[in-house]
Amino acid sequence: MGSEGSAGVVVVPRNFRLLEELERGEKGIGDGTVSYGMDDADDIYMRSWTGTIIGPPNTVHEGRIYQLKLFCDTDYPDRPPTVRFQTRINMSCVNKETGMVEPSLFPMLGNWQREHTMQDILIGLKKEMSAPQNRRLHQPHDGNEDQRVEQKGLSLRCVIM
Repeated sequence: MGSEGSAGVVVVPRNFRLLEELERGEKGIGDGTVSYGMDDADDIYMRSWTGTIIGPPNTVHEGRIYQLKLFCDTDYPDRPPTVRFQTRINMSCVNKETGMVEPSLFPMLGNWQREHTMQDILIGLKKEMSAPQNRRLHQPHDGNEDQRVEQKGLSLRCVIM
């Protein structure tokens, strides 16, 4: 009675889902090597997030702290957030110039499922750091996006007196 023919699927509204993720991020669930939270507490749409990954042991990433920006547009969680490393990193799924995680090269974003979370993305990227193609890649000097941009725009000037 009443449940016949019902698929039993409940779709959690976007804001409730993001509040759940915020609560999980603030609690620091897991081993503490990935964390995330709101970038701007005044953002009522909860779009801009910051993530942190501590590089996994026995890789070139060990001991490094990576900062990321995650942007959840209005269609999240039906569509994945955009993810960008603020800290410079050399990884097979990350654009070296922009720091963007390329969905075509990072399966979790490329094959996005509504059940995935920002925590899942950060854990997946940490696992990707340990993958054979990434674990020994030469890494750029520690620095953030600002340094990357400054280096791109660097110009030399000569003054003849």
